Amino acid sequence: MTRIRLHAAEEAARGMQEKLEMSTAEIGLTVRTTNCLEEKGIFTVRDLLNSTREDLLSISNFGEKTLEEVYKSLEGIGFYRKARRGAA
Repeated sequence: MTRIRLHAAEEAARGMQEKLEMSTAEIGLTVRTTNCLEEKGIFTVRDLLNSTREDLLSISNFGEKTLEEVYKSLEGIGFYRKARRGAA
């Protein structure tokens, strides 16, 4: 059985916390997208991850293309969407 050293686990947790605290501007979103999110009170990655697809699409001037930009930026820092139902 392989065990992860406590130090390595602590480092991983610290890295995750730092990613969650990043501002939306820091993850590579366009200024327009960042402004749309901030108008809705979404300032950090944590805020973004706590927002539903419907929450985001309800933002003025925020459509499917902008949503895809958000998903790609989140994937760029290690946050992936859940697999869609029925996807093979």
